[in-house]
Amino acid sequence: MAPREPADLRRRVEHRLRGTAPGGDPLGAYAAGLTPEQVDALRAHLPTRLARAAVMVPLVERPEGLTVLLTQRASHLKKHAGQISFPGGRIEPGDAGPWEAAVRETREEIGLDAGFASLAGYLHDHMVLTGYLITPAVAFVRPGFTLALDVTEVEDVFEVPLEFILEPAHHVPRKRVFGGHEFLTHDIPYGERQIWGATASMLLSLCHLLQEG
Repeated sequence: MAPREPADLRRRVEHRLRGTAPGGDPLGAYAAGLTPEQVDALRAHLPTRLARAAVMVPLVERPEGLTVLLTQRASHLKKHAGQISFPGGRIEPGDAGPWEAAVRETREEIGLDAGFASLAGYLHDHMVLTGYLITPAVAFVRPGFTLALDVTEVEDVFEVPLEFILEPAHHVPRKRVFGGHEFLTHDIPYGERQIWGATASMLLSLCHLLQEG
């Protein structure tokens, strides 16, 4: 894939996400490449009641191009320990919506001041098999911020060039088994880190959106 000018890629993100709203088919991330029988099998193992959550997909506007800011979960956590994720969490009653929840959780987890982030739009909701329905809110993040990690939740933060994530050669097929059924997913290795699961699924959703039309 030929590299694009940073401004061109930013405009592409703006154009594809303009007017998007929270929601959409949460199985869309999993249904690509699956047979109808596999989709039904996956659906049968999902909880009937899902907790609502939101994450921020931060696109940092570096001079050399957009980067994606990611977190590494603390290794002592009972769930998702050490996994690569986006900052975010449960939508609380006091939150006006997914964006406000994502901004609040991002500030609490990594200390990103809300003044540095502006909403670009939403990816479709993603279902996590642990019982959450997650709304990803994509944001442009202005450089110059400082971070303060909540070490009870986050062990590290790092950035990956968006161009790297958009390259199909970096989407590695991986077969995983759930509920006795085998599913094809994709990981995104980056150096010594392995981006997989819901985080990789959200990034691939962004890739597909940017490659449409």
